[in-house]
Amino acid sequence: MPIPTEVVGSLPRPEKLQAVFAACDKGEASIEQLQKAQDEACKESIELMEAAGQSMVTDGEQRASSFATYPLTDTLGGTGLADTLAADGQYFAIFEDGHHRQLPRLVKGPFRYKNYAADYLKKSLAYAKNPMKQAVIAPSMLSLLYPLDQDLPGYSREDFLSDLVDECEKDIRKCFEAGAQRVSVDFTEGRLALRNDPRNPWTGRNMLESFIKLNNRVFDRFSAEERKNIGVHTCPGGDCDSVHSIDVDYSELLPSMFQMNAGYFLVQIASETDREKVYKLCGEHSREDANGVPQVVFVGVINPLSPRVETAEDVCESLMTASKYIPPHRLGATDDCGFSPFSIDVKPKHGGPDIARDVAFKKIKARIEGAKLASERLGI
Repeated sequence: MPIPTEVVGSLPRPEKLQAVFAACDKGEASIEQLQKAQDEACKESIELMEAAGQSMVTDGEQRASSFATYPLTDTLGGTGLADTLAADGQYFAIFEDGHHRQLPRLVKGPFRYKNYAADYLKKSLAYAKNPMKQAVIAPSMLSLLYPLDQDLPGYSREDFLSDLVDECEKDIRKCFEAGAQRVSVDFTEGRLALRNDPRNPWTGRNMLESFIKLNNRVFDRFSAEERKNIGVHTCPGGDCDSVHSIDVDYSELLPSMFQMNAGYFLVQIASETDREKVYKLCGEHSREDANGVPQVVFVGVINPLSPRVETAEDVCESLMTASKYIPPHRLGATDDCGFSPFSIDVKPKHGGPDIARDVAFKKIKARIEGAKLASERLGI
């Protein structure tokens, strides 16, 4: 079987869509106007992804406020924030260039999603000729909504986590029911959990193992056959062409990460300084049998934060090296991260979102062509 290729999920939103997002937050555009602009961007995203040769596509997450906050609010600026939340939560991450992204704060229970990823998927399926996948957020990320050092009156942390696990399971199941062929779970907070940033109180608390256990509470509700098509994505962040935790050594994360009982993993590697070391770690720690399912490792062969377009030969060489450590039947190719996980992203190193959007499709095409070359050379 040839090496499979898969996009992580997001694409840069066109400048005109980002302008409508901003106008909506200012009260200068209606939700209906925003939805119309999102529909147009989703349709274009799917058509261009299919034209690039992607066999399983996404709508580029053009409707989502961000990969992390889509269940909670309609825009990144907080329009439509659920009434159980306040906007002044803790930072999710402080990025290398100094900017930060903030989560809401839970103020009362019970916890429920406002939006499900399937809500977006249903609208986009009509535009697609190819099968679609959908990305969802991990419960570990949303666990950070609950105050760190206190219990809410009448709603304990365990009450919250129980509701959270139920909602995350529901999010995944609704995606499959709507028609998604695959569902990948964003877990960028895994690497960040190992970084002790004094500006960011939740880091440095040794939360990785509790994150793994919480995520497995969701995964273990699915059969082995279902988990073949449930993946986990890890990266050191990707926003405004900046990262938040690339200084954390993968040797601290990967042994634990592969203990999650997911069927496949999308791992940022193209932007690592020592890629071969990471391929080796993936080969050593990914499991042939993860509670009934073999773990496929989709190695990152494309760097979405760089405007340089990789060649098919670049991709092929990366996959050939990876195949020395990861069995070819458990090897896939992906991009390091979503191309724009947050809906407002100026893509400064690219010269703007529209340029970055055009570059993204060229990179996707190179990944697909490179995977074909590597498959031929490996004889699979």
